[in-house]
Amino acid sequence: MTMENQPSPSVKTIVPVALMLAVIGWLGIVGVIYYSLPTVGPRWLFFFFSVLAITGTFLPLVAYFNHRFPSKPPVNVSVILRQTLWIGIYIPTLAWLQIARVLTIGLAVILAVSFVILEGLLRLRERSRWKPRQEDVHE
Repeated sequence: MTMENQPSPSVKTIVPVALMLAVIGWLGIVGVIYYSLPTVGPRWLFFFFSVLAITGTFLPLVAYFNHRFPSKPPVNVSVILRQTLWIGIYIPTLAWLQIARVLTIGLAVILAVSFVILEGLLRLRERSRWKPRQEDVHE
């Protein structure tokens, strides 16, 4: 079966990884909030655990959307994880900007649009890779 014929992975195959990431992330956030002082180290731990928590939480949703709306070439697990990591990086970045009191709606929109453009360019690169046909290889 070639890559073009394989369907995108189902949500059931993604759920164990999503559950593991979400549980570790949310328990880490709770631990950082309740059991540490707001110094530099725990603050970076908060951002790390928030990336894990958001990624794990949104992973089944992104997998569902990619399975429901297939693309050419079909996505694999690494593409789904990359797309979810964009969300997982975006939300803690907004939190970090809010801590510094520099977050505005315009900045949030610009950041979101830039992540969407980056993912679109990566998908365009994947789509444009040349794959020779078997007849061309044996000539």
